[in-house]
Amino acid sequence: MYLSFFGLNEKPFAITPDPRYLYLSERHAEALAHLMYGINEAGGFVQLTGEVGTGKTTIVRSLLAQAPKNAEIALILNPRMTPPEFLLTICEELGIGVPDQAAGSLKDLVDILGGYLLRAHGAGKRVVLVVDEAQNLSPEVLEQVRLLTNLETTTQKLLQIILIGQPELRELLARNELRQLAQRITGRYHLNPLSRGETAAYVRHRLRVAGATADILSPHALNEVFRLSHGVPRVINIVCDRSLLGAYSLDRHRVTAALVRSAAAEVFGRRIAPHWLPWALGGTLAAALAAATFALWSLAPWGAGARGAHLARADTVVPAAAASAVGTATSAPAAPREPHLGELLTRYAADTDTDSAFDRLLSLWGAHYERNTTDPCSQALRQGLECVTERGSFGQLRQYNRPAILLLNDAAGASHEVVLTALDDEQGRIELGGPRTVRLGELSRYWLGDFIMLWRPASSPVKALSAGMRGAEVRWLRRSLQRLHGVGADAPASEVFDAELSGWVRDFQRQHQLAVDGIAGVRTQIALASALGGSDTPLLSAAAETHPGG
Repeated sequence: MYLSFFGLNEKPFAITPDPRYLYLSERHAEALAHLMYGINEAGGFVQLTGEVGTGKTTIVRSLLAQAPKNAEIALILNPRMTPPEFLLTICEELGIGVPDQAAGSLKDLVDILGGYLLRAHGAGKRVVLVVDEAQNLSPEVLEQVRLLTNLETTTQKLLQIILIGQPELRELLARNELRQLAQRITGRYHLNPLSRGETAAYVRHRLRVAGATADILSPHALNEVFRLSHGVPRVINIVCDRSLLGAYSLDRHRVTAALVRSAAAEVFGRRIAPHWLPWALGGTLAAALAAATFALWSLAPWGAGARGAHLARADTVVPAAAASAVGTATSAPAAPREPHLGELLTRYAADTDTDSAFDRLLSLWGAHYERNTTDPCSQALRQGLECVTERGSFGQLRQYNRPAILLLNDAAGASHEVVLTALDDEQGRIELGGPRTVRLGELSRYWLGDFIMLWRPASSPVKALSAGMRGAEVRWLRRSLQRLHGVGADAPASEVFDAELSGWVRDFQRQHQLAVDGIAGVRTQIALASALGGSDTPLLSAAAETHPGG
């Protein structure tokens, strides 16, 4: 209905999975890396959990598309079945013929499956069982799943199992009667919703794939989409689809925050108030309460007496000498008050848009930015820089040690993008009408943790590197860690991610207080780039200097 109106080729926010619309946030990329690690490792379970609509099915489809050629994958999407039905479904997924007389026998099915696994192992294949919606597995089926891991040779397990489900899966596996299965889980990963920045990038990505040539949703509208969807991709799709329909019905080519709230009200079946309304109502109530208190005080006897005394004092003549002294004491002008961050955001609002922020950030890297052209991160990518969009903390920014764009929200609900150029334990330096030093406590009042950072990767696109992978990126990782270990540049460097390299990655992660999983994701690669150093890399680590405001 609205496709031609917005210049789209197809609906960008259909809730059915489409690999062309795949958007892997850092969280999704790390989750996929964990699953790929599970495929390449021998034995045990890998567990992936996430709330409804956070993209678990997307991860599964990506896994199937990127699985190694030697992997045989059995995917079970609806595990509500009996143990014999479960085993029979595995056989069907793997293309194993099962005689009719064996279909109802657990022993026969296990024997048939075990024979297939031995033959696959002999042929150099890796067999993987992926169970989606695993929170629906009955305890009896889970016990059968555990027993399947007993199928093994003298050196390794014959079946790798990946369990994917909602958070209830964690509760299920925490039961005492399932402790033997829980002890065999070698990797766990919980998929969180998208951050504010990732939500905006997700929406823009889907619109571009659908044929959009301009930003249809305003920055404020994108903020509302995040606030109302809480970063859950499925909800984002529904709200955005309804928002486009609402804009079309009103003949508007730009989706505003108000349109998003109206669309969300239809989706959720309730009225949606602007996020600033509770603050405004609170301020109005406080003002009314103060006025009422003053009125009551004025009408009271002590209030009248106090007013009379005040007026009497006002009519009293001050002696000349005293008046002269008072005049001298009060004639010196008071020092100008340093404006608060909220006032500065209002004063310099015109300089806190996306173009201004990226212009400043790219200039710190010696890169060029063209306003009102292509996507900022696309411009950065063409100059060898990669965007990282996250929701984190000042501690995480210190760990990354790179200048970043902070997404701030003032009391009126307006969004501002401000570049952070220096950071220490108590204050940071931002660019807002010039360089300004702000205490972190004040900055935290306007910053919810969303930021955009640039870094220079060894190659693009950036991949999460894990055991079993091979290629130039793996060789770079090995050479980088060799340098940190004092190994000469002429030493051989394999392009295979083997057990030795995995151990080096784990050691590096421990030293730099990263998640120790042996996977060189974006955070690990950024920390590694920082450890290697580089004169062309702008850093936050220098102590923030004091610059007077104005």
